[in-house]
Amino acid sequence: MKTYDFICLGGGSAGFNAARVATGLGRKVAVVDGARQLGGLCILRGCMPSKTLLYAAEILHHARHADRFGLQVTGARADMRAVHARKQRIIADFARYREQALTGGKFDLHRAHARFIDAHTVELSDGQRLRAKHFLIGTGSKVSVPPVPGLREAKTWTSDDVLDLDFLPKSVLVLGGGIVACELAQYLRRMGSEVTLVQRSPNILRDHSDAASAVVQQAFRDEGIELFTATQLQSVATDRRGATVKFRHRGRLVTRRAAHLFNALGREPNTAGLNLAAAGVKTRPDGQILINRWQQSSAAHIYAAGDCSGPHEIVHIAIAQGELAARHAAGVKRLKPVDWSLLLNIVFTDPQLATIGQLERDLDAAGVRYLTASYPFNDHGKSILMEANYGYVKVIAEPKRGRLLGAEIVGKDAGELIHAFSTPLALRATVHDMLRAPWYHPTLAEIVTYPLEEIAGQMPRQ
Repeated sequence: MKTYDFICLGGGSAGFNAARVATGLGRKVAVVDGARQLGGLCILRGCMPSKTLLYAAEILHHARHADRFGLQVTGARADMRAVHARKQRIIADFARYREQALTGGKFDLHRAHARFIDAHTVELSDGQRLRAKHFLIGTGSKVSVPPVPGLREAKTWTSDDVLDLDFLPKSVLVLGGGIVACELAQYLRRMGSEVTLVQRSPNILRDHSDAASAVVQQAFRDEGIELFTATQLQSVATDRRGATVKFRHRGRLVTRRAAHLFNALGREPNTAGLNLAAAGVKTRPDGQILINRWQQSSAAHIYAAGDCSGPHEIVHIAIAQGELAARHAAGVKRLKPVDWSLLLNIVFTDPQLATIGQLERDLDAAGVRYLTASYPFNDHGKSILMEANYGYVKVIAEPKRGRLLGAEIVGKDAGELIHAFSTPLALRATVHDMLRAPWYHPTLAEIVTYPLEEIAGQMPRQ
């Protein structure tokens, strides 16, 4: 039986980076990953393939609407086989790099699945047993199937299937209104599919503000997505002719049919096969591992990071959690837990939606006073000439000194613009500090100066 200081279950963003840090600290490390292909969710079936496809769809969208700029572009259409082939080439390069890092010999790699048989021992699907002083669980998440009548029996697509399409579906019913649902619904629509999106909550992207969600909803409707919110799903069925969904909306029963059904109703932690009870690791009912601020589970020597522990399914968060766990297990002094006051989140719809720091509802719930100001894209020079008129920039600051608390951007390239606030927030800067910096005209970035100036004007003169 092989014995290690630190074993990472899962070789994705959390597990790989935890293993890298633990190895650098002189620990004997192993990674256990039984996936058919190495790389993790982000590289293989998440961030990178989806953004590759979304960008292709954005280019096609601009080509089809080139007349807005006085241009004539005829015959613009999607060659889905070529789009798929390009995505495969790009993802293969990313996956190859990760595989080389995992197999480079700095730590042991076991290509198998693991389950705990006691608090310090795992049994692998290839029959081996491994022992360790510490573990990091980074097994990610999987598509969930909520209890909607007929959904489990229906023939549905998951995000994996949509990301792997090499043909253009005639029509698609999308169940769900989260990030994956919204990004891929818009992708399908822009490539040429008829798309109907059915969301149970009053707004899509329910984890964001109503105002930001409303902007994206309007853009979706303007592009021809049939959007239903505040629904109650009644039944789902598929047959050789396609899919049928019945749901209640505004007091009446609505039926919609399409050639294909895309289940985007969420994901759940991928922990069911780990036999966590044998190791004394407690979970929530959905399988999410309970952790403290150092990423420790209820068994203090077993850490968890990324999608399987949450609270946010974001790659840079998974990396930070994995690195923190490795350092804590190694006894590194003066560590700091992940700082949730700097939480950064981006939705890659068009318009994009991005937030950072503490937002209005967080501050309201905590009873914290703040100042806020916003400025619309449809009144900003660079966005107007780009025909990028959806959305706004909002800045939130404390009222005494003007220290930045958070920001919300929904609009053109919001995912890039939001980073204008990353360093200032980390340095606890004020709106006055940001206004001392130069902002070039005409740029999209200078739009953030207008709410900064408004907040500075609301404050007592310094």
